Amino acid sequence: MSADTRWLSTEESAAWVRLVALAELLPGALDAQLQRDAGLTHFEYVALMSLAEAPERTMRMTELASRTNATLPRLSHVARRLEERGLIRRFPCPTDRRATNATITEAGLQLIADAAPGHVETVRASVLDALTPEQLEQLYAIAGAVLARLDPDERLAATSCQFSEGPTLARAG
Repeated sequence: MSADTRWLSTEESAAWVRLVALAELLPGALDAQLQRDAGLTHFEYVALMSLAEAPERTMRMTELASRTNATLPRLSHVARRLEERGLIRRFPCPTDRRATNATITEAGLQLIADAAPGHVETVRASVLDALTPEQLEQLYAIAGAVLARLDPDERLAATSCQFSEGPTLARAG
C-alpha cells in the first residue's frame, strides 16, 4: 500500500457506495419498463431518441456511437436488430461512401412516441419524485461536475443539457 494514497473518508465512502448502487439499479428499472412497454432496452431507446432529434432524423453511425457512448461494433449489432424491426434504416453516407448513416423510420418514431409516457413516468417514480426542487438542482450540478471530468469533450448529449428558466426539466432522457 502506498503511503500517499488518498483513502476515502467515511462520508466519501458512504456517498460513493450509494452512487454505485444507484448506477447498478437504475438501468434495470429503465430497461424493465421499456422492455415491457416497447420491447426496447434503454440503450435502444436512447439511440432512437438521438436519431429522432438529429437533423433530418439521420446521423452517421460513428456519431451515433459517440452520442450513445457505445463502441461501433456494439452499435452495429443493436442497429441490425432495430433495422430488422423496421425502426431504423442504414445506408451509405452520400458525402462519404466509407461511412454509414442511420435514420429513424416512421415506425421508430411511433414506437418512441408510444414508449415515452411510460418512460417519463418511470423516470419520475424512480428518481425525480423522490427529490425536492432544491435536490433536483443539486443533482443537476453534481452530475454536471462529474460529467465535466468523465466527458470533457461533451460527446454525450447529457453533458450539454441545460436547466430551463428555473428548476424544472422539460423532459427526461
